[in-house]
Amino acid sequence: MPNLPNNTLVPAARVPIWDKVTNFVTREWYRWFYNTYIAVEAGRRYGSFYSTTTFTPTVINTAYAITFNNTYERADGSELVYGVYVGPVTSQIFVDNTATYNFQFSAQLKETGGGTKQIYIWPRINGVDVADSATNVTLANGLNAAAVAAWNFVLNLQAGDYFELIYSANSTNVSIPYVAASSPVPAIPSVILTVTSCVGG
Repeated sequence: MPNLPNNTLVPAARVPIWDKVTNFVTREWYRWFYNTYIAVEAGRRYGSFYSTTTFTPTVINTAYAITFNNTYERADGSELVYGVYVGPVTSQIFVDNTATYNFQFSAQLKETGGGTKQIYIWPRINGVDVADSATNVTLANGLNAAAVAAWNFVLNLQAGDYFELIYSANSTNVSIPYVAASSPVPAIPSVILTVTSCVGG
């Protein structure tokens, strides 16, 4: 919970929460509830993004940044973002508020050449790898072996910082594919990324 000011400056025991004359919450408690809501809302940030690009490494053991070319929408058609946004370089996810953020992703992984392949995924902040953050996924079931990488990173970012999701593979016979819709199944993004700020971060 954020550090909230004592907006009433009156101990709760001395001020009733309900005004018997007006039949509404008392002015002091209304002020406290309102200011508490504003303080919490000011720290709330989120964004939900996905990619319709198929990613295939062209060079083994080389770091590549995942790009995002779509944003999920609200019911009214507006983008489902608040204070979190894709930058001009579409691998870079910026935040406008200093906070701790939960970056959750899922990525489809596919092996196309047979044999055993290794894919590594990790985060970067402002172009710098986050220490001790990579995970290895092994595709070992032969031709067209597939897996889903899905986990999260809880990271502290300053206002104006950006996050990137990076991958590398020991073979060029792997991909992170986008799959078009095929009734009754909707399209499958190659990567989905959801970002939310943590209360009290």
